[in-house]
Amino acid sequence: MATAEWKQDRRFRTPHSAFRIPAVRGAVRVVLQRVSKAAVRVSGSTVGSIGVGYVVLAGFAPTDTDATLDWMAEKILGLRLFGDAQGKMNLDLDEAGGALLVVSQFTLYGDAHKGRRPSFTAAAPPAVAIPLYERFLALLKERSGGMRIETGEFGAMMDVELVNDGPVTVILDK
Repeated sequence: MATAEWKQDRRFRTPHSAFRIPAVRGAVRVVLQRVSKAAVRVSGSTVGSIGVGYVVLAGFAPTDTDATLDWMAEKILGLRLFGDAQGKMNLDLDEAGGALLVVSQFTLYGDAHKGRRPSFTAAAPPAVAIPLYERFLALLKERSGGMRIETGEFGAMMDVELVNDGPVTVILDK
């Protein structure tokens, strides 16, 4: 089939829905960014900052469990997103001498399929999300072996400043 014919043939077109990020309802959701430095400020004061490492934007659903939080903590700590001597992504966070900056972000559960204002009903309400966030932080600290872990302030209006290294950004949900 000639190139012009191929372009005209609708059978080979990628459906528009293939470009959507699949939403997993009721699962911890993370946007992870490899950074060379990052900081989070509340009311102009720095509450957390790191050098090399990951910024973890974490959103929680009401149905999250210890098992989903545990899986996510292990996944984050085990991902090999740092370059080795040959420049391949073969090193995990600990091997790279990195740190974590974890920021709660319920807006990861924004659903904008209808209208122009996102709905956040799939996000856990604060009474549920705060214990999930605290448990998630505890699991990261427990499993990281003393790695530096900084945080934002749950529920606060925060300014997150980062230098994305690569850029490398990974979306995770479980």
